[in-house]
Amino acid sequence: MTRERGGATVRMARWSATHPWRAVCAWVLFVALCVGAGSVVGTRTSDTGLATGEALRAARMEDGAGLTAPAVENVLITARSGALDRPSAQRAASDVRARLEKLPQVTEVAEAVPARDGSALLVRATMAGTADDAGANVRPLLDATGATGGAYPALRVEEVGDASMSAALDTRLDGDFHKAELVSIPVTLAILLVAFGALLAAGVPVLLALSSVGAAIGLSALASRLVPATDVLDSVILLIGMAVGVDYSLFYLRRDREERALGRNRIDAVEIAAATSGHAVVVSGLAVSVAMCGMFVSHSSTFHSLAIGAILVVAVAVLGSVTVLPALLAGLGARLERPRVPLVWRLTARRQGEGRFWPAVLRPALRRPAATLTLSVVALLAIAAPATGMRLKLLDDSDLPRTLPVMQSYDRLTAAFPGTGSSLRVVVRAPAAQAAGIGRALTGLAEETARRPLFNDDGPVRPRTSRDRTVTTVDLGVGHRAGTADAKRALDLLRRQLLPQALRGIPVTEHAVGGPVALTADFTDDATDAMPWAIGFVLLFTLVMLMAIFRSPVVALTAIVLNTLSAAASYGLLTLVFQHHWAEGMLGFHSNGAIVTWLPLFLFVVLFGLSMDYHIFVVSRIQELVRQGLPTTQAVARGITGSAGTVTSAAVVMVAVFAIFATLSTLDMKQLGVGLAAAILLDATVIRAVVLPAAMILLGRANWWTPRLLSRSGTPTAAVSPDHEPRRAVVDELR
Repeated sequence: MTRERGGATVRMARWSATHPWRAVCAWVLFVALCVGAGSVVGTRTSDTGLATGEALRAARMEDGAGLTAPAVENVLITARSGALDRPSAQRAASDVRARLEKLPQVTEVAEAVPARDGSALLVRATMAGTADDAGANVRPLLDATGATGGAYPALRVEEVGDASMSAALDTRLDGDFHKAELVSIPVTLAILLVAFGALLAAGVPVLLALSSVGAAIGLSALASRLVPATDVLDSVILLIGMAVGVDYSLFYLRRDREERALGRNRIDAVEIAAATSGHAVVVSGLAVSVAMCGMFVSHSSTFHSLAIGAILVVAVAVLGSVTVLPALLAGLGARLERPRVPLVWRLTARRQGEGRFWPAVLRPALRRPAATLTLSVVALLAIAAPATGMRLKLLDDSDLPRTLPVMQSYDRLTAAFPGTGSSLRVVVRAPAAQAAGIGRALTGLAEETARRPLFNDDGPVRPRTSRDRTVTTVDLGVGHRAGTADAKRALDLLRRQLLPQALRGIPVTEHAVGGPVALTADFTDDATDAMPWAIGFVLLFTLVMLMAIFRSPVVALTAIVLNTLSAAASYGLLTLVFQHHWAEGMLGFHSNGAIVTWLPLFLFVVLFGLSMDYHIFVVSRIQELVRQGLPTTQAVARGITGSAGTVTSAAVVMVAVFAIFATLSTLDMKQLGVGLAAAILLDATVIRAVVLPAAMILLGRANWWTPRLLSRSGTPTAAVSPDHEPRRAVVDELR
């Protein structure tokens, strides 16, 4: 009996089950404290964004000298149709300049600059304060630009800048986040209603997942005081939290229902669920958390922030699953099966057996394992093949959704004035006595780059010097988008040749090249360098953990190979969908010919962690059946078909939640949603129901070979005990 098992999971479940309302109140208090503390402290975002390497050094040199570039807003004046009426455009430019100069949010308004082809005029306004505050202060500028546009209806007068684009994007992202919340909850609830047939049974996992997400977001705000948060952190926490929170609850809840169907009382049922599915939840949560630590090998605070957020939400979900969930199961008891959804309830009662679908899927692996394994692996490798041509790129202004009016304005701005797009920022630090010489050198550098085809400036370039005259910067326009080969060539030319030549003979303390182009190149290099180390870390940990659980090197190595196949196939699908144009209309995006730089590393560690849910759950059942004396083929058949219902329900929830993110506005969220959804779908179907059984049948008794070193460490810890397999007749009688 489970009372003889003194594991911490069982002890916590026993206390919660015997003191249900104390446990529930403690959980509510914990969540409230996390949310409240996060709201009071607030989330700190990185001042240097995604910068790493030399781009990060440049940003820190600027920050240290108080020389952070002010926000600049561009007012573009073009004709709504036909050629530009220059006199009318000049009057509109004078009008908007007069309006902007009156605003306290503006420190300087430049003279209007014509485009080289005469199709537009450009007015640049420098904002007061720091660039971080510009988004909150840009509304008066937008109103002034709109007033000028209303006075000149034949002209298109529009404002584009980092502040105006940031304000528009923040509004869209807030809407996306709320959309994901609002859509994911009813979708998840509907799936669980189909799985359980009762409203309370379906609602408990959703409530636990939502409370875990809320608590984790609050805790992540506290953690951001140590490691600044990235912009997508809340979305990632919601994505991972809803998936694993429901997943963990589903395993626990199904085991509890099965035990009660066998006639166990509510306390014993909870303890057995804790000793079996609760153990699997703890192991899975540990696997995800440690796998996430693989991102710490990168030097980027973005990866560190994503890792911390994912670890926090998984840890909170595990804590809720082994504490408040047993309390709810014991406290609600039989009421958990109420209110029943009549038709759905009858369908769930009929599905308690193996059914016909999964035995049919499994049949080829049982009858012809070698052919099935060969064909399925070849198919997965074919899906993965496009990943060999994967290109990485950080998202920039040009990759933001074109459904935003400000981005349509951005396209017109960069078409008329190419130099307003990508740029490089040269930062030089030296003693104050060298400031004049450095200023002349950087002016000469700007004149030199203006003659080079890789660079492009739309007007005079002026260096800026800090108040203490120790740091001087200059921005150089690049006529190519960040992440392109030409932009990278411009960066390399500047760093290796042009800048050292310009500073020759000047005793410079330090210099660095930053800006959007450098940031993209350095972040990509860092992610690429970190990838092999992260993969090695995750593979090694997975091997050690699975060997500790199953005492079998063969089972552990099989899991690593299968998970690698699953991840590789998802990379191939990502490359097919997002580096090409054939899925743009379906998913509502414009391809930039690349995958967002941080996604492959993040996707790999998440998938290896999440796939432990299914692998441990399924293989543990197979191993226990083998230990009872069943031949491997029969154990595989019974283990997979017996766990298929739980795995299917969990996978459908995960895929549905991840797929919701594929409908959001930004390209990185679309790629994240598609990558995770595709990988989980492949993992729960092709990998677990086709490749895994075929491989285990071919290996036979070799699956369970245990070296002496491992055999001395005790018997394998099962995530599921066969002693508690529900008998169909008893379950049907209860229904």
